[in-house]
Amino acid sequence: MRRTTVVLTSLVSATALVSTVGLAGCSKRKAAGGSVKMDGSSTVFLISAAVAESYKKEKGGDASVGASGTGGGFKKFCRGELDIVGASRPIKATESDECKRAGVEWIELPVAYDGLAVVVNPKNTWVDHLTVDELKQMWAPEAQGSITNWSQIRDGWPDRPLRLSGAGVDSGTYDYFTQAVVGKEHSSRGDFAQSEDDNTLVQGVAGDENALAFFGYAYYAENKDKLKVVPIDDGEPDNGAGAIAPSPQTVVDGTYQPLSRPIFIYVSVGAAKKPEVDKLVTYYLEQASSLASRVGYVGLPAKVTDLTKARFKARKTGSVFTGGSKVGVTLESLLSAEHAGS
Repeated sequence: MRRTTVVLTSLVSATALVSTVGLAGCSKRKAAGGSVKMDGSSTVFLISAAVAESYKKEKGGDASVGASGTGGGFKKFCRGELDIVGASRPIKATESDECKRAGVEWIELPVAYDGLAVVVNPKNTWVDHLTVDELKQMWAPEAQGSITNWSQIRDGWPDRPLRLSGAGVDSGTYDYFTQAVVGKEHSSRGDFAQSEDDNTLVQGVAGDENALAFFGYAYYAENKDKLKVVPIDDGEPDNGAGAIAPSPQTVVDGTYQPLSRPIFIYVSVGAAKKPEVDKLVTYYLEQASSLASRVGYVGLPAKVTDLTKARFKARKTGSVFTGGSKVGVTLESLLSAEHAGS
């Protein structure tokens, strides 16, 4: 895979697009009206917001973008309320069945790579890395009520309360994290602070020396002065020696495992018949790599982008994933296999 350098712009600017193109950045607010309706993942929101702003400036088209979470977005999508839903993990079988019952066909389109950052407060002096097994010890369902202190995770760590926070259970980020760390999607302890607003999670960790949280890399990258990122050791020598920190390079070259993932948009087949939707999605796929890097994600390699464009042009329905999140797979291998068999 090629290596991509990320040039960040302010996430505050991305959220400020609300006034520019009628976007709704807060998960509890409804998106304003527009000719093309997008909603879903708060992670994908950043890219979709950038696309919508650029599209309005260059092409004069309008779009509304909400951030109700991946799960909440799919519910709206399968009810026919959206043209496009952003998702930070592949569609689940239950969601696919719900859309099928409602007569909503869809096209799955990856738009970027993301890494999930595990972060602590900068005043946390004892954590220099974590293993996947230690993360599982913290987050597994059986940890609820029993793993409550840092000293329980590793010998020598202080007798201080362990305060966990992360994406809400309707979030695709939560689904992917639990699959990668616990080994089962949507399975974790329930006594952690949840939010669909990643900025709320950032503020929580920034204000608590005993906190640990997970969320999309872009939110860490924008708040490096407030947070300390934790390198992760997955115990697999093929992914690099020892603990690896998330970065644009380690996400795209696959060494930051198991917390690197693709992120997606799903387009309604019916909506794609409308010229304004077809034009916006075509523009989205053309601009996704450059705009993704501007808001802190990693653009797709050229071959994956070409395969994704071909998938949309052919109106190829269904998912190249089966049953939800998959850890450690590559988009290029999945899409190439599909293309070869078509």
